[in-house]
Amino acid sequence: MARRDISFSSMNLLNLQLPGEAIYGDTDGWSPEVYARKIEWSGRTLQRIAAEVIGFQELWAPAALDQLLASAGLVGTHRALTPPGHNGRKIVCAAAVRSDILVGDPQWITDFPPEMVLRSGGDDPQQADIAVQLSSFSRPVLNFRVRVTEDTPEIEIFVCHFKSRRPTEVWRERGWYRREVHGPHVTALGYAISTIRRTAEAAALRVLVTRLTKGTTTPVVVIGDMNDGKESNTLNIMSEQPTYLSPLSTGGGDNALYTAQTLQEYRSVRDVYYTHVYKGQRESLDHILFSEQFYDNSKRRLWAFDEMTVENDHLNFDDHKDSGTTDHGVLRTTFKWKPAPGAATA
Repeated sequence: MARRDISFSSMNLLNLQLPGEAIYGDTDGWSPEVYARKIEWSGRTLQRIAAEVIGFQELWAPAALDQLLASAGLVGTHRALTPPGHNGRKIVCAAAVRSDILVGDPQWITDFPPEMVLRSGGDDPQQADIAVQLSSFSRPVLNFRVRVTEDTPEIEIFVCHFKSRRPTEVWRERGWYRREVHGPHVTALGYAISTIRRTAEAAALRVLVTRLTKGTTTPVVVIGDMNDGKESNTLNIMSEQPTYLSPLSTGGGDNALYTAQTLQEYRSVRDVYYTHVYKGQRESLDHILFSEQFYDNSKRRLWAFDEMTVENDHLNFDDHKDSGTTDHGVLRTTFKWKPAPGAATA
């Protein structure tokens, strides 16, 4: 790639933990043989992708990520970003970033910002009051900055992992759950709770992004397993549903986030993008979103979209716990330095 071009990748590691260490209730964890296959397969994939910035989800042990980067041959070029002092007892978002472009120290954001208030008396006389009391992310959001060269602006990057769509196990609740009353409805209640949690997390991250983008020219990229599709409410919250297909270098939304999926679809005969398979249904749960500084048709464009690729052939086989593959597709998006006429480049 040219000197000022940049690429981003997203990879769910499917519980990358050291062999024999607990993964949730599984106290035995990965066997040495399966762990070795995980490192080998993921290392080969990362070596092929070779992105400047790689966002990870579902990492347990920092030492396991170090072994993965060594397998990929990235130790000499990339720095692993993991929470200081992390003991491997819970999953976190992490990253591997080309060492010469990283700026400052990363941070992991657990608490929702104070502007994040989900409470309303309704905007219709028929509506009852509503209040959501969540105040933190299920998985802390990783935030860091990169600068490709001295004559390009710093890029703010977020790596996230929102609540899964799997129904919350409400039967575990001790305060209110009664089997004879709630038992027949555990699936519906569980799905609703998971959706509310994921929606709140998307809104909280959207607030953090808006802080950076509103009224500024700060480039922002959001990488993550958002556990929802491009047309979902989760992605609508994150993107704020910008307008696409403006004439070249005349559009762009100050507060918008654009999806690599949409730009790739415009260049394809049909949509072949999927990152997850569940009960035979192919869907897109993983995304790379970016501000107007990466959007082709923005008058404030700095980098032009080049291509998005998805490594997903391994999803055709439901053998991830034996083969060492992940159960998500691996994304890679590349951008070429091509500022729009008159765009501020520093």
